[in-house]
Amino acid sequence: MTSIPQSMTAMAISEPGGPDVLQATQRPVPHPFEHEILIRVAAAGVNRPDVAQRQGHYPPPKGASDLPGLEVAGHVAALGRNCTRFAVGDAVTALVAGGGYAEYVTVNETNALPVPQGFSMIEAAALPETFFTVWHNVFERCGLKSGDVFLVHGGTSGIGTTAIQLAKAFGATVLATAGSPEKCAACVDLGATRAINYHLEDFVDVVKEATDGHGADVILDMVGGDYIERNFSAAAFDGHIAQIAFLNGPIADVNFTRLLVKRLTLTGSTLRPRSVAFKAGIAAALREKVWPLLEKRQILPRIDATYPLAQAAEAHRRMEASSHIGKIVLTL
Repeated sequence: MTSIPQSMTAMAISEPGGPDVLQATQRPVPHPFEHEILIRVAAAGVNRPDVAQRQGHYPPPKGASDLPGLEVAGHVAALGRNCTRFAVGDAVTALVAGGGYAEYVTVNETNALPVPQGFSMIEAAALPETFFTVWHNVFERCGLKSGDVFLVHGGTSGIGTTAIQLAKAFGATVLATAGSPEKCAACVDLGATRAINYHLEDFVDVVKEATDGHGADVILDMVGGDYIERNFSAAAFDGHIAQIAFLNGPIADVNFTRLLVKRLTLTGSTLRPRSVAFKAGIAAALREKVWPLLEKRQILPRIDATYPLAQAAEAHRRMEASSHIGKIVLTL
């Protein structure tokens, strides 16, 4: 590591609070341990969990960096012992448990993937968090298959734009909720058969009408609140619902009768605290099934905005305003 500096610039959380608590600081460059690679970061994705961590609601798992940032793209700068997947200089994108808002970050080599051919670093940095999350919840936990009806809430979020494209690519009929005509148009442009403006329409009614009463076979929800009960109504018999966040809160008055009558499966998961081996399994599935679609540019991350690392606070403000369509990315 003789050509690698001893210290690096990072954006740290000085205390729980608003966007301005993200402050530039100097940190030691992390050292890659066995099976780890050191990445010189070129771009880092911004995600809702970063905002929650900044606010003090989502502490990093034990052993993870206290710096925010769950996905990066860059070049391999150094190898830990017994690394075999990559060489110094390789372009990679990686899901990290923390530390992405920095010039360097380490990650187990099994949780990194090659940058898809033809992708910019900004595009590559927008992949891991949403693609790992959607693949695991929608395809592995809920078993989405060709011919299914898929409903995703928050269709223009990073998760939503990824989910629409992946579900469409694998043969599902996609319905999506969004909060404005512009956002609904973006959902359709990404592959949704029908976009539902939740300010003007009841998504339960629209789903039933659009499917001739069948309902949604798989629902991906990050809203929570009263959507929990309404998802039961919108779901098809033997349907699956994946709950991945609670933007409207985790508390709801729910009648669980429909869960029984419709034989529904309600599941949920958080990805960040899962083991390296578990995430490696998702990475392998993505490499086999999704990376070819990316390299053919049949699926592309929707980039909303980019900000220099030093302007991470502005990136968080944009995310909290919920005006974005797609991914927000920091550049170094």
